[in-house]
Formats: sequence, C-alpha cells, structure tokens
Amino acid sequence: MNTKRSYLSVVMAVSLLLALFSPLSPAAASEKETPMQSYVSAMQPGWNLGNTFDAFNPNDPTTEGDETAWGNPRVTKEFIKEIKKQGFKSIRIPITWDKRMGGAPDYTINPDWMNRVQEVVDWSLKEGLYVMINVHHDAWKWLRTMPANHDEVMARYTAIWTQIADRFKNHSNKLMFESINEPEFLDVDTTKQLEYLDEINTTFVHLVRQSGGNNDVRPLVLPTLYCNAEKLRVDSLVNTIAKLNDPNLIATVHYYGLWHFGVNIANYTKFEGDAIKDVDTTISNVYDAFVSKGIPVIVGEYGLLGWDAADGVPQHGEMLKFIEYFTSKSVENKITLMLWDNGGRFDRRALQWRDPELYNLIKVSLKGRSSTGESDLIFVRKDAAAQDTVVHVNLNGNVLTSIKNGDYELIRGTDYVLNGEDLTLKADYLAKLTDSAELGEVALLTTRFNKGADWTFHVLYNDTPVLQNAEGTTGSFAIPTSFNGDRLATMEAVYATGGNAGPHNWTSFKEFGRNYLPSYASNEIKLTQGFFNEVNDGVVILKFHFWSGAIIEYKITKNGTSITGTAS
Repeated sequence: MNTKRSYLSVVMAVSLLLALFSPLSPAAASEKETPMQSYVSAMQPGWNLGNTFDAFNPNDPTTEGDETAWGNPRVTKEFIKEIKKQGFKSIRIPITWDKRMGGAPDYTINPDWMNRVQEVVDWSLKEGLYVMINVHHDAWKWLRTMPANHDEVMARYTAIWTQIADRFKNHSNKLMFESINEPEFLDVDTTKQLEYLDEINTTFVHLVRQSGGNNDVRPLVLPTLYCNAEKLRVDSLVNTIAKLNDPNLIATVHYYGLWHFGVNIANYTKFEGDAIKDVDTTISNVYDAFVSKGIPVIVGEYGLLGWDAADGVPQHGEMLKFIEYFTSKSVENKITLMLWDNGGRFDRRALQWRDPELYNLIKVSLKGRSSTGESDLIFVRKDAAAQDTVVHVNLNGNVLTSIKNGDYELIRGTDYVLNGEDLTLKADYLAKLTDSAELGEVALLTTRFNKGADWTFHVLYNDTPVLQNAEGTTGSFAIPTSFNGDRLATMEAVYATGGNAGPHNWTSFKEFGRNYLPSYASNEIKLTQGFFNEVNDGVVILKFHFWSGAIIEYKITKNGTSITGTAS
C-alpha cells in the first residue's frame, strides 16, 4: 500500500467531515464528489494575505524590502489565529521571489526569506488552515518575457519551484502549491500564450511530483491565462489537466466582477443587467469546464477593483448585492472562494473588519441566499408633501419578519406594507422622520428576514444639490458643493464643441474615484489630475448625476494648467 496516498485519503475524509459540520461550510458534498473536490470544499471560505509577501520595494534593488514594503504590519502568530477565529478555513499566501533570490545558474533563494515564509506557513497549518503558496508578481516582473527569453525564464522558474518543493516536501498535504499567479506572456497572440502556459503548468506538475516526500500527491493549483474565466482559456486548462492525468490537481481563476460595474464607469452604477450576466457567465464557464468533469475550482482572488480607488466604489448597497449574488451562486456550484484582502477589508492593526456588513454578508451567503433591496437609499424630498414610497425587495425565497428603526419596530399595515416584493413605506411614517429634521440621513431601517442577512435602508432627507464657482489648477481643483442630503452616483464630461472629454473617451461617464471624488465631510467634489491629463484646453460640460435622480450641469474651462469652474 502507498502510505502517502493512504494518508491523503484520511486527510480528505477529515476535510469532508469538517465541511459537513462547520457553520461556515457549503452544503454537504454529493456522493459522486471526488476526494479532491471534498478537499477544496473544506477550504470554504478562504482569505488572501495580500500585499504582504507579494510586496516589494522598487527602491531597494537588492532585496526589495520585506513583507511590510506596502504598508501592512509584520505577520504574527496571533494574527494568523485571528484569521482562523474569523471563520476562514484556508489562507492563500502570495509570494514574490524576484530579488529575494540570487542569479544564474542556481538562482538560490535568500534563506532568511524562505525561513520567514515557512514560519508563517507553519503557523497557518498549526491553526488547522489549508494553505496555498505561489509564485506571484514574478508573473509580470520577468516570467511574461518567456517568448523572448524562454530558456532563462524556464531555468529561473524551475529553480524556484525546485527549492520550494524541497523545503516543503514533508509538510502536510493541507499545504498546496499554485504554479503562477495571473500568467501572461508579452508580444504573442492568445494561442501562443496558451501554449506557453501549458508548458509552465506541465513543467510545474512534473517537477513537484518528482521532488520526493509528500509532493507525489500534494494538491497542485493550476491557473488559466490571466486567471480569467473566458471560455477559450478555461478550455485550454481543461486540456492541460486531461493530459497530465493527475487526480490531485485544482483549477483556479480570479473574479473581480464586470469591470465597468466594479470601478463605476460608463454609467454602470448598479448591480443589474450586464453585471449580473457577467457573474452568471463566469460561474457557468467554470462549472461546465471543470466542476462538472470532477475538477475542483478555487477562485483564488475575488472582490471589486473599485475597492482600492475610493470609498463608495461601487456604491455600498450595490456592492453588497454583488457579494451576496456571487457568493451564493459560487457555493451552489461547488466553487470555493478566497477573498482578496490587501489590508483594506480586515484591519490588521485593529483586528476588526472595516465593513462589518460586508463580512457578515459573506458568512451568511455561504449558507444560502439573503434578501436585498433594489437600493439601500430612500430619499424624502424637502418642501414636498410626504408620499408613500415603494422600494422593491428581492426576497430570494425568504420572508420579511420585521423592520426596525433603532429600538422602534415599525408597525406592519400602519408604517409599512409588503405586497409581494414591493415594500411601501407609508407617507405618515416618513413625515415623522423628517419633521424638523436637518438635511441628511434621518433613519437607518433594518429589515430582517427568516433567513439570511439583514438589509439596511438609509433614509435621506434631501434637497437639490448646489454647486458653486471655483478656480484652481489641474493638480488641485475642487467644486464647493452643498450636497443637501443627496449622494453622487456618477459624472459625465463632454466638450462644448462635441465629443467625450477625459480618460476612456469611448464613454461620457467617467470613472468614480480616479477621475472625480465627492467629499461629504468637506462639501466638495474633487476632479483629479488623472482626469485633467486627458482633457484638451477649452470648455467642458459636466453633468453630475445624483442617486435621488437630480442632474446638475457644471462648466469648466481649461487653459493650460489653469481651471475655472462655473455653476449653471
């Protein structure tokens, strides 16, 4: 009997039991589930130790600095315990090796760096976490030059994995290796890129399998090109995996939502239509190509690209709708998710979630669907008679049980009515909220259901926003703005003479955060240097679209680096 394979079978069995009884695990696996699918299911949910061992300091050409190079604190044993305490079952540790290794022909990895990586891996395994390590930003720093430097790249790549495989060969099989992060190859077409990736993945699997210890059965994770779920790319990886004929392989992709929605550009302000379709297509491609054929899948990174641009990108309620839908649909299709966290989601110093509502929704969505509102914003206009306000609620099979405003529980039939999935807040109740109130948020209504997460409605007492004249430069320009309880949704920019102005001139709707950014604390809307860098001299007409439905026009005149703003 092969004792290593027997050991792995025991690990798989224990993994399945953990998955069945853990409150954060997906539904029980079917009887037809492969051992490796059970292994991957037991990893749900997962978390990324992002911007840490993958970080580097370009101003330090010798070592590129340590794990704190991009601002995150040094990882401690206590921190790893905290990640386990938060309910995560697996941790992905992205690692950039580039300048942490010597030159040809040996490419020897700095022993201090390798020791530090092992220390954190060992802490994680001791906490019972599944652990994934990889070759990360090396993908774009040097591996992508493979078409022009094939032999050099392959020598360096195999040297890295030879050393990693040897160092960890006797570690538990709860440690897995990922061949490369988001692979790409320069100056060749897609067909050729897929051929290079096949060579990388095939070399990786053969190398690890021949390296001794537990590596002959260690779970290995193989990415698609760019870690993208487009059909051509997943089909290519299916062919690679079929050729390798190895039962302990896992496919991986990354998902950051439909780009337009994720960064709020081109008027994709809501999670609807194309944004929902993109989730469905991604999950369908991955399920059909891999899961349905017995090949397990890990979404090694997921989130939204706008998270790093500014707060409120995408708008908070729309972001929550995306997370709820993507998480629950992934679990339904036996796909394990690993949240990308570069320090922006879980505060590594305060050891608390920056957005507890997001964290709770992730946890709950692993168990099934939650109910969501069509929006989380309800506007009550000043100087207008209060009216019944109807908000659509996506019940998703759940039942509304109560609505509370602080300690007060709204009275069904008096304060609100639910007709199917249409929630009507009665005019008399809204009038009470706004009586003698100042403009702005006047209530947080917490809707509760028999299952799933709560949904919060922000009731905003609003009037038409007012923008004022302003002067400044391309490096420093802000429009004084009285938001009057409203919230900015998007901004258009067109030249007075015709044509779209600013970056991404295929659309008049500019990118939130990177081109413009409201500040409700300082009562202004900032236009960024990045926006003006791609604006010609002359007059530009801006249209600010607010969530209440208000649209305010504003004119700016650019003359070199000088900017003049004129309110309509």
